[in-house]
Formats: sequence, C-alpha cells, structure tokens
Amino acid sequence: MTGVARPPAGRMGSRALRFGSALMTLMAAAGCGFHPLYAPGGPALGGLRDVYVDVIANRNGQLLRQALQARLEGSVADGPKQYELSVAYGYTGASVGIQSDNSSDRTRFVGTAAWTLRRAGAVGTKIISGTVQSVDGTNVIDEQFFYSDLANDAVQRRMGENLADQIVQALAVYFRTHPAHA
Repeated sequence: MTGVARPPAGRMGSRALRFGSALMTLMAAAGCGFHPLYAPGGPALGGLRDVYVDVIANRNGQLLRQALQARLEGSVADGPKQYELSVAYGYTGASVGIQSDNSSDRTRFVGTAAWTLRRAGAVGTKIISGTVQSVDGTNVIDEQFFYSDLANDAVQRRMGENLADQIVQALAVYFRTHPAHA
C-alpha cells in the first residue's frame, strides 16, 4: 500500500499511555479529596460568599477590590456579610534591561498585598491573615507613550487579578479546613 500515511509504530501506544496516565492522575486527585474551587458544593459556596471586601486605596487598589469581589461574591451580592477582608496593597517598579546609553527597555513591577480576615463588626479580632505577591512587567518602546500607558494599565489589572486569585485561594483553603467558620 503506497501513498497511505500511517503513524509510526510506537506512536499510537504513546498516546494511549499519555491518556491513561492523565486519567489515573485525575482519579488519584479525586480520591485524595480534590474539589474544584468554584464547583457546586465546593468551598466557594461556603464562607467565601460571606466576605465583604473593604475599600482599598488608589486606582490599583480599586482594581484589586473589583477582582476580589468578582471572585468572592460571584453574581450574588446580597445581604449582610459575616466577615470583612481588609487589604493593604502597594507596588513598586524597577527598570531592568539597561542599555549602553543608560536607558531601560523593560520595567518590572512587584505588587504586594497584605490581607486580614475578621468577623464583621469585631474590631481587632483577626481570624487569618497573609501576604501575597505578584511580579509582572512591560516593555518600554521609545516614542510610544500611548502604548506605555496602555501597557501599564494592563500590568496593573493582571497584578490585581493574580493577587485576588492568591487571596481567594488562601481563604478557600481556610474555610475548607475550618468548616465551622464556613
């Protein structure tokens, strides 16, 4: 049979082997108590929807708060909350990729958010706290000032999204391991 393309002899076996190993990994993860964070019956349906996010200063703080609210409240923002999440957010920028004329062609941003979860109305009663960090960057293109503004806005939005993911994951782990609070 000429003209018929056939896969190499060992290729079909390796696909089946990869599929089988992926299936076994998923089954093992399900067997050890793995549950998707936002699945029905998952930890997000517990205490996460009862968390109010305090106002965070500055535009970058607003972006982080919006990302947190989207993850914690979902599409429902009803009623009083049992918990308050306060976040102190700051970021720094550093020039990297220094050229021979002492100019930079890249800026690296590091965002740090220190967060604390408290019972609503209970001043000073800390339940859990932590610090998360995100690193991102943007290229500096000469004579493209509008691009620089757009790129910086995109970096700040991505950093807020990343930090929000880390905070919500830490809260979900807490509520999962402390079901009495959820």
